[in-house]
Amino acid sequence: MTQFEEKYLAAIDLGSAKIGICIAHIQEKSVHIVLYKEIPSEGIQSSAIYIPMLTAKAVKKAIAEAEKELMIQIKSVVVGLPRNDVVQVAASATMQREQPEEYVSPEEVRTIKERALETYPLPNPERQAIYGAIAQSFTIDEGIKLSEREIVGTLSPNLEGNFQVFVGRRQAVLAIEKIFKGTGVTIQKKYFLPEVMAKATLSKEELKAGVALVDIGAGVTSISIYKGNIMRYYAAIPFGGKSVSGDIETECSLDEDLSEKIKKRFGFCQPEKLGANSDKVLQIRLTEPYREITVKYISEIITARYKELVDAILYHIQESGLQNTLRGGIVLTGGAAEQNGLEAMIKELSGYNVRKGYPKSFFSAPAGSSVFCTSSTAAIGMILAANDEDLPDCAKEIPVKDEIKPVPIEEPDQKPDSVDAVEKPTAEDVDKTLPQPGIGKGGRKGGKNREDPAQGTLPLTWTTVKETVISTLFKFYDDMNKSD
Repeated sequence: MTQFEEKYLAAIDLGSAKIGICIAHIQEKSVHIVLYKEIPSEGIQSSAIYIPMLTAKAVKKAIAEAEKELMIQIKSVVVGLPRNDVVQVAASATMQREQPEEYVSPEEVRTIKERALETYPLPNPERQAIYGAIAQSFTIDEGIKLSEREIVGTLSPNLEGNFQVFVGRRQAVLAIEKIFKGTGVTIQKKYFLPEVMAKATLSKEELKAGVALVDIGAGVTSISIYKGNIMRYYAAIPFGGKSVSGDIETECSLDEDLSEKIKKRFGFCQPEKLGANSDKVLQIRLTEPYREITVKYISEIITARYKELVDAILYHIQESGLQNTLRGGIVLTGGAAEQNGLEAMIKELSGYNVRKGYPKSFFSAPAGSSVFCTSSTAAIGMILAANDEDLPDCAKEIPVKDEIKPVPIEEPDQKPDSVDAVEKPTAEDVDKTLPQPGIGKGGRKGGKNREDPAQGTLPLTWTTVKETVISTLFKFYDDMNKSD
């Protein structure tokens, strides 16, 4: 991109509860977020698309609203891959160097990393796809393991990279491609979200010292552990904030929408810390006579489910073997991380320092923009990664004289609010006294080792070292039962 060239970048985050769309205006590599908005998602469970037709309608609506608001036409986007149902494989790839008498160059390191994504031999390429491959270290002929920064400048006839390869469901990738094909918008790149979210939320000191990035979404919770500026471990838990709302819905016999509103506005972890607020009452005006639910009871429901989630998070931190190296503590992000009292509860149960991970100031945005929240970190991370990779222009401006043809969207029925919060005797005290919330190339088909004559690069020889199936808690619960 030349000095005076400008462009747009667009990212779409396909979440279980919302679809987030982010548009950035890029000028001389500076990022200015011109739009971030969320609409309810449909057809997505645990971050994977199960009913593509419903998801396609929501995506079309998000794109149409963004185009209308900014007077642009979106041509392409970057999009995130599912975080659940991912297999983590430790493997090594070896490449013979064409000029062994020369120093290892940054271009050779970059080549072996790119070829790792393209050539890893998937056991079942019809059902699996590579979501990402992260280099852990590099080895020269003497058997010395070096970091990416240290390997440059060494001498060796062979270059071996030790990778963590993340393999997911190919069907999930095909569903994403099908959705965007129907919109007429192309996909520039699919990102494995844990990689790009760290860019948006973590500091250099945290990445080096050791930190656990916990993304609590509506349908899935992921744990990414970093040490020495490299992601060393990844795991996913197949439930998140939606499970908490579901518990309120079941225990209090409320509908899903009302349960979610009560959780966000009046929910609080650790009922013993509510103090005088524990006697406050929510009056549900759905039937006669009115139903009454105490704030303390809502807090007890929320705390029970989040306690289960925290236990699972700490289990995976132990499984990583890095539990004693996390000097950066735990960073919480994702929409459900905004739950009142959750930060303090995790700190009390784990002993780690805990903070919320908001998008860092690598960009500018209008004052009061909704982009400065934990639910936007995935979309912001993709924008920053796309800017670093200098991806091409994603949109073009529409002249005012041109007519914008709106995309017909079926608007869902709007449900009226059906709960009033009251303390006996007033509602205002509840609002005043309760805590308020704050404001890789994926999808590549695997195959045999191969040489690409067009690029003139050498083939890689792969060796699988260790395979770890993640995104399940069965082992966790088995271990707990044995200890009992």
